Amino acid sequence: MQVKLAIDKLHTAEPWLGSRRLSKWLLEHNGLVVNRKAAQRHMREMGIQALYPKPSTSAPQPGSKICPCLLGGLHICKPDQVWGIDITYVPIKKSLLYLVAILDWHSRYVASWEIDDTLEIGFVLDACQKALGKSNPGIINSDQGSQFTSPKYISLFEEKSRISMDHRGRAFGNISTERLWRTLKYENVYISDYQAPRDARVGISQYMSYYNERRLHQSLGYRAPIAVYNDRQ
Repeated sequence: MQVKLAIDKLHTAEPWLGSRRLSKWLLEHNGLVVNRKAAQRHMREMGIQALYPKPSTSAPQPGSKICPCLLGGLHICKPDQVWGIDITYVPIKKSLLYLVAILDWHSRYVASWEIDDTLEIGFVLDACQKALGKSNPGIINSDQGSQFTSPKYISLFEEKSRISMDHRGRAFGNISTERLWRTLKYENVYISDYQAPRDARVGISQYMSYYNERRLHQSLGYRAPIAVYNDRQ
């Protein structure tokens, strides 16, 4: 877990680092001997990859549906115009958790989130259903991960919203959600040093409430996300 925590911190700070530079950085700055193959294995297990343009290297899973990216040239100017959904890795002592969140890109409001200890699709669908219980987005954007190309995911949104997926190699399609992950980890996860899944769930729940309701964002004119999300004028 020491290696995974170091990789998570480094990837959060510098998400463009590939496995080669990441392994060298871990040795130089953390004293951890991790060769490139081991770094690649850790990154696969954590569900992360460097954010830089690269060609497609794998075909979609059988039965999956790849939707076009609908964000090109789009001016996002109101709540529920675009939601982004993404999954990140949360390190805890001797284990790891996966966190999914749905973010309204205009207001930075977290419409829903869920935590699980596996990447099975159930917790993703739970988060989607919770968010759709509040509103429907014009566009829901994701990467091409297996959870988001699953028929179960597609069926939740296809009659309510337009489904958008970042092209492989499109580095910063979900940049708003990447910023949420960076903020959450530096302001909560890393300093809390969660020891058990229950501790992480409670602590992250408290932070998400703070983030939505009280954290003032410079990009929002020093308003909280919920105030901007509820402003429909």
